[in-house]
Amino acid sequence: MARVSVVPEWLSDAGHDAPWSQLTVCVAGVGISGRAAARVLAALGAQVIAVDDRDGEPERAAAAELARLGVTVRLGDGATFPDGVQLIVTSPGWRRESPLFAAAADRGVPVWGEPELAWRLRRPGDAEWLVITGTDGKTTTTLMLESILRAAGLRTIAAGNIDVPLVEVVNSGYDVLAVELGSFQLHWSPSVAPKAAAVLNVAPDHLDWWGGSFTDYANAKGRAFAHPRTCAIGNLDDPQTVRLLARAPGRRVGFTLHSPRPDQVGVHDGVLLDRAFVPDPARDVVELATVTDIPVPGAHNVANALAAAALARSIGVEPAAIAAGLRTFTPAAHRIATVAEVDGVRFVDDSKATSPHAAAASLTSFDRIVWIAGGLGKDVAFDELVSQVADRLRGVVLLGACRHEIADALRRHAPQVPVIDVGGAETGDVHAVLDAAVAAAVRYAAPGDVVLLAPAAASYDMFRDYRHRGQAFADAVRRYAERRSAAERREAAAQVGPSGPAESAGGSR
Repeated sequence: MARVSVVPEWLSDAGHDAPWSQLTVCVAGVGISGRAAARVLAALGAQVIAVDDRDGEPERAAAAELARLGVTVRLGDGATFPDGVQLIVTSPGWRRESPLFAAAADRGVPVWGEPELAWRLRRPGDAEWLVITGTDGKTTTTLMLESILRAAGLRTIAAGNIDVPLVEVVNSGYDVLAVELGSFQLHWSPSVAPKAAAVLNVAPDHLDWWGGSFTDYANAKGRAFAHPRTCAIGNLDDPQTVRLLARAPGRRVGFTLHSPRPDQVGVHDGVLLDRAFVPDPARDVVELATVTDIPVPGAHNVANALAAAALARSIGVEPAAIAAGLRTFTPAAHRIATVAEVDGVRFVDDSKATSPHAAAASLTSFDRIVWIAGGLGKDVAFDELVSQVADRLRGVVLLGACRHEIADALRRHAPQVPVIDVGGAETGDVHAVLDAAVAAAVRYAAPGDVVLLAPAAASYDMFRDYRHRGQAFADAVRRYAERRSAAERREAAAQVGPSGPAESAGGSR
């Protein structure tokens, strides 16, 4: 008979000085954030049991690492609730309807995300959090903010949903943390109350995780604004974000691609302006940077820069550091990154565009495009995206599990655009698929065009992740470029001939 878990009363208010050694904790998932949570909890003296549905080579390596720390690991058994567990700390990928969480609810056992655990472990004087969330642009904005904070001389790091777990940096002597949080993390982190938080945009995404409910997904983003101490910073050009901002109980600041009004940051004549974090918002305005200081293209990246600037200004960062930080910002890989230019055609990798909303941002950054799209759909429609960009498309190359859904949207809204289907996982060779995709794309591309990988879907149908997909695309482009270069060399050699350049008809006798 399963032992009933007794949840201690102090757990609801647990802080850094709580008696963690009295707890038995189940950590759901042995990925990056799960391993970090298990390590920290074990170091605090808790009895830790880590579970994961998967039982592959990466999971076994993680299990061996954790076992050396005294953590019990159960692979291939993630649905079973361990006896005696008093708290679950979950990785973001675990679905809400997991039997593990249902069992926890039946027993009255709380479920925390890894950010929730990190927040509770903060000590007096530890770094403030500046949170970034939204459907798209989170990582770019988080890295912009990190660059700005460093330009201001602050000790900082980008963490959260960006490969650096918060539990690993929360007590590490930083002045401020640039924190990226996704909807899954916000769902399980009700206590997190950052100094300021920005919602960049909200569009349908991850609806498979949210049971098809866009409202639930959007409301999870709004949790970033839930606490009165938080300065809520929202995109005034995005209707869903405006709705969330209107409900924020703390101070509200908007950002816009238009001229700012009081309590806003915005743009006028190519200059980023602050009318929010100034002595008198009704009269004062401060220049922060210029659009030319932003080293990545697209109006969406101007909006990202405004959000990062507003977050930095909320803690008193001076305008000079805003401009300097934007100029020195280095974008993360696979985000509108030029791979090569061959015969006047530019090849661009935006593998991180894993939703229609993200793909729209990159597609609208260029005028003439051959679009490579498709992957694992997330119960999100493609019609609005296709309608928006149809007049930019010279051709479309489709791959992956949802390619037929995109093809249907193209037939409805862009029937004049030629389409080539190069297949999906059934081919068994992702490199061959991307070689075929690049070869098909160049059939439609003319000098001055962009061949753009902006899949509008997740990567897990064929690739390990979006990075693997982006690298595979870049490799395929390089192979194509090498073949073109070799062909040009052969052609030049043929024109020269074995005895040197051929004489013209009017040459000397």
